[in-house]
Amino acid sequence: MRGRHGYSFVTAAFLLAGCAAGTPPQTVASAPTVSVPASAETVAVATQMADAADDPAIWTRVGGFAFGGKAQDGIILGTDKKAGLYVFGLDGQSLQFLPEGLLNNVDLRSAGPGFVAGASDRGRMGVALYRFAGEGQLRPAGFVKSDVVEPYGFCMGRIDGALIAVLIAKDGQVREYTLAETASGITGTERRRYAVGSQSEGCTVDDASATLYIGEEMKGVWRYPLRAAAGTRTLVAGVGDGRLVADVEGTTLIRDGGRTLLLVSSQGDSAFAVWDVSGAAGAERYVGRFRVAAAGGVDAVSGTDGLDAWTGPIGPYGEGLVVVQDDVNEGGAQNFKLVDWARVRAALGL
Repeated sequence: MRGRHGYSFVTAAFLLAGCAAGTPPQTVASAPTVSVPASAETVAVATQMADAADDPAIWTRVGGFAFGGKAQDGIILGTDKKAGLYVFGLDGQSLQFLPEGLLNNVDLRSAGPGFVAGASDRGRMGVALYRFAGEGQLRPAGFVKSDVVEPYGFCMGRIDGALIAVLIAKDGQVREYTLAETASGITGTERRRYAVGSQSEGCTVDDASATLYIGEEMKGVWRYPLRAAAGTRTLVAGVGDGRLVADVEGTTLIRDGGRTLLLVSSQGDSAFAVWDVSGAAGAERYVGRFRVAAAGGVDAVSGTDGLDAWTGPIGPYGEGLVVVQDDVNEGGAQNFKLVDWARVRAALGL
């Protein structure tokens, strides 16, 4: 994740290193990029004049559900990394705010009629866990203490029936935990540990193939098999290949027509690159790139950190939904933009 102030120093150092080597870093992708209109947006997070909104997670249930006593077609969790965790409706309005402090990234997995969610917690140094029972509101449900220096990236998965949490430190250290629901809350036991190599954040788990994808910000996107030896990996795509411009930030997956597609935030040029990762490691196929343009009173997206996608119908989005963080939200603090997946797939010719 890049802060408005921290990013300037990182970028400056990177530029100096590139100039010293005689090969300035790529700041514009060479691959063609299509535009897709924004469909809606959430209200802004409360933290003003700061890099605060960070990462979203989407959830719905067939037939709908009630949240806080009101019927909903779907909800979006979104972090304000200076203050806590929001729950938004698909209309973008805030349904709940949990003042949980320095939560950076968030993810969830369905569990029974509701879901279990988790977030990287930079204040308490670990993973904060939450439960939605299918009605009522989101409730704190546990905490997993970690030994990493600064919790940063976070994602969840369900592998061989077990719920897992993946915590990534800012320095690239990775901790995987197996989660268990008990009478007193949700607990976590360390599963594996390894290192990416340098600053990393965005991650996503493909439950079906037991595969973890991690974005190493200045390097690219790595593919880790979760059933193999810890640290085994292959590079899906690298920074400077004409498709990704550093920082590599959020990653997410969406199913489309029998394919599994990986969406990656190319933060350096405010775009999103897409790969078909349905096949084996090393057989990934590049699909295309898109940007989110202003439309219907919603401003364009810039400098995205986190993103998430939902496969299939959710509220008014009949083919799926993509939600992305927006760095510069016109007229207010940062927020999240909603994008109709049908518009993305049409623009990419899928």
